[in-house]
Amino acid sequence: MFFTHKPSVALGTLGLLAALAACQNRSGQGETATADSVAAAKEAPVDTVKLKHLAQQRDSLRADSIARKTGQLPGAILPGHRIVAFYGNIRSKGMGILGRVPKDSMMRQFDRVLKEWQAADPSLPVMPCLHSVTITAQAAAGADKKYRLMNSASTIEETRAWAKEKKAILFLDVQVGLSDLEHELPKLTEYLKDPTIHLGIDPEFAMATKKVRPGKKIGTYDAKDINYAINFLARIVSENHLPPKLLMVHRFTKGMVTNYKDIKLDPRVQVIMDMDGWGNPTLKKDSYKAYIQKEPVQYTGFKLFYIYDPKQKPHHMMTPKEVLDTTNLKPTPLYVQYQ
Repeated sequence: MFFTHKPSVALGTLGLLAALAACQNRSGQGETATADSVAAAKEAPVDTVKLKHLAQQRDSLRADSIARKTGQLPGAILPGHRIVAFYGNIRSKGMGILGRVPKDSMMRQFDRVLKEWQAADPSLPVMPCLHSVTITAQAAAGADKKYRLMNSASTIEETRAWAKEKKAILFLDVQVGLSDLEHELPKLTEYLKDPTIHLGIDPEFAMATKKVRPGKKIGTYDAKDINYAINFLARIVSENHLPPKLLMVHRFTKGMVTNYKDIKLDPRVQVIMDMDGWGNPTLKKDSYKAYIQKEPVQYTGFKLFYIYDPKQKPHHMMTPKEVLDTTNLKPTPLYVQYQ
C-alpha cells in the first residue's frame, strides 16, 4: 500500500558513523575512537517522536502526489456516494432517531428513507450510515470536572454490530465538554482502525474556551482543533493501511468554527461541514448559505430533525427532493443526517 513508510534501519548506522567521525575530528589527531565512545554512540537515545513525524511527512507527500494524479485516494467514499445517516445513541431515546424507537422499527424506517433518497437522485449511490454520539457532554462535572462521558465498550460494540448488519458505515461522534480533542480522540483509536468507522466532532459542546458547562453557551472549535483531528485520522490511515477517513464537523453558527481558511486538508481525510441547525426550511437554508456555502472547506452536509423541524405548523421537515433542489442549497449536500 502507498501509505507504508518505515524508518530505514540505515538511519541508525549513519548516525553512529557520524558520531564516530565527530569524535575523531574533535581530537584533532585523527586517532581511532575509543571503545567507550563507540559504546556511548550505540546507547544514544533514538528520538522516536521525530522519526514518527518524519514518516508522517513522507506519508503526507506520497498521499498528496497520488491525489494530484487521480483526484483522490483509493477507497474514498466522497464524492462518489451520498451518505444518509441516522443519528443518536442506542441507549438514549432523547438524543435522536437511532435510539428513540425499538431497533426493528428504526431499521424499517431507515430503509424507507434510504429508498427515498435513492429515488430522488438515482445518479448517486446512497451509503447508509449510523452516527452514534459516543463521547457525550454532560450536565454533571464528573470526577475530573470535564463534563463528558464515554459510552461503554459494550454499547460501542453493539452499535458497530448494528451498522455491520445494515452494511452501513459508522460515525463515532465526540462532544468534549471541558476536555479537548487531544485527550478524547485517542480513546477511539482502536475503533477507528476499522475501515468502516469514521469520526464526528461537535463544536457546540466544546467548552474549553467558554469556561462554562455544556448547554450554557454554544461552544467553538478553531481551525487548529480541526487540523488536530485531521492529522489524528491521517496518522491512523497511514499506520493501518486504510482508505481515507471521513471527518464530520457540526455547525449552525458562525462562531462555532473560527479561522476556517486555516483548515489544512489532507487527502487521507475527507472533511464534511454539516449544517446542524433545526427549524423551518427557510431558516435552515439561510444558515446553510451563511455558514457552509460562504465558508467552504471541502464537502457539505445537512441535518434534518424529526421532532424539531416541523414543531411549529405549517413548517415541515424537508423532503429529499427539497434538499436536492439546487435553488435551495449549493453545493448539494453529500451527507444528510436525520435526528
